[in-house]
Amino acid sequence: MPWIDAPQEDDWDGSFDELRAKVTDPTFQRVDWIMRIHALDAGSMKAHYVLYRQAMKGTATLRKVEREMVALVVSKTNDCHY
Repeated sequence: MPWIDAPQEDDWDGSFDELRAKVTDPTFQRVDWIMRIHALDAGSMKAHYVLYRQAMKGTATLRKVEREMVALVVSKTNDCHY
């Protein structure tokens, strides 16, 4: 849990409607903490989402599946649920 007080998903204002479906984890039906913190500013959340999507695209040197494995190890090391 982060030290920043992030609003619950049901407390988000209308400016997040477009982003809500994109950042909600389909398996757990919740928004991860890193994205919830961005609920303080819709522009920040959108920028983080775009950066994440770009970073996870495969490249000639590192396939998407390899990037996912790196993310998995980092998340496990940080005790994240994903």
